Amino acid sequence: MDGGVGRLIRIGQWLNGDGFADFEHAFVLVDDDHLVEAQPGGAELLPLSAYRDHPQLWSTGIIPLTGEQRGAIVAAARGYLGVPYSFADYAALAAHRFHLPVGPLIKGYVASTRHMICSQLVDQCYQDAGVRLFADGRWSGYVTPADLANRLTGLTS
Repeated sequence: MDGGVGRLIRIGQWLNGDGFADFEHAFVLVDDDHLVEAQPGGAELLPLSAYRDHPQLWSTGIIPLTGEQRGAIVAAARGYLGVPYSFADYAALAAHRFHLPVGPLIKGYVASTRHMICSQLVDQCYQDAGVRLFADGRWSGYVTPADLANRLTGLTS
């Protein structure tokens, strides 16, 4: 992501233990020309061309999916249109990382409000389709863009 938001996400990923990862955003491709991505005001359907000039990683072939699973991922992504995210989503990540006793409370709040940051939205769409991206069974709210990038490059499973 460009600008101050991208820099803040990079810093947040570093604080979360991901280092200064090169990827600060994630989205679900829903057809050849459109994607669903989380935004503070609510997840949006946008043209893929919005990211034409940005580096991208794709899951094609890395995570084997059936046609049914692909359809379910797309349906889930479209179902999350309008779902926002907030500071609490980042607070949940930080509390988890630093083992703060408020972590479960924040996680419960985020889960109850259905807020989702971009990487959480991607992971949740896969989970809704019955696909676990991470073998450790982590809550999707603890998934960062760097986690997804590491999964796609084979650094984690």
